Amino acid sequence: MLDLNAIVVGLEPMLRRLIGEHIELTLALDPGSGHVKADPGQLGQVIMNLIVNARDAMSQGGRLAIATASVSLDEHAASPRPPDARPGRYAVLTVSDTGTGMDAETQARIFEPFFTTKEVGKGTGLGLSTVYGIVQSGGFITLESELGRGTAFSVYLPSVEAPAGSDDAPAAAPLRARGTETILLVEDQEEVLDFASQILQAEGYAVLMAKRGDEALRLYEQHTGRSTSSSPTW
Repeated sequence: MLDLNAIVVGLEPMLRRLIGEHIELTLALDPGSGHVKADPGQLGQVIMNLIVNARDAMSQGGRLAIATASVSLDEHAASPRPPDARPGRYAVLTVSDTGTGMDAETQARIFEPFFTTKEVGKGTGLGLSTVYGIVQSGGFITLESELGRGTAFSVYLPSVEAPAGSDDAPAAAPLRARGTETILLVEDQEEVLDFASQILQAEGYAVLMAKRGDEALRLYEQHTGRSTSSSPTW
């Protein structure tokens, strides 16, 4: 169980370094946004990917805002949500920018794997499809954008009740089993790759990092001594 606001605050110093001084970052965190049941590494990856895309849309500078809120959706609620979204209470994370924005055609394809508006060599387009895949485990993501006026992504995650006495001093955390396996991590955004690697290494995993598919296959062969002619299971 994670405090959504605490995750954002913990990432803030890294996010400010990531976006650069030409972009103004503001936080508007609702104290009542609540808790979510999520993997901290995956939630961090969602935030980092959204921030990287916002930064890339503001090459000449701009404003980037991260906001949290708590909303309750019922069956008749008028909101930009998928038709299969379950009613209930959600913690909402919104990342908005004043960048270039997107036309309707781009918005329709933005979550497709390998779709990208970036120049050749600037990314493979895996970031937002990864975000979509992570969020779909119980939640959903919405998009509002207009050419020349910026973009806002809102991530809806089901809220969970904080345990009784959570405002008191925390009890000693139970010992957790640490990872001992080796993980092959593939991500074309260097900042996200480094961040995810740090999370996994802190949990005890050995991490092999690659930015491209061919590089990942070469690392796999070197590490296992097995040829990829018999395709590995990812």
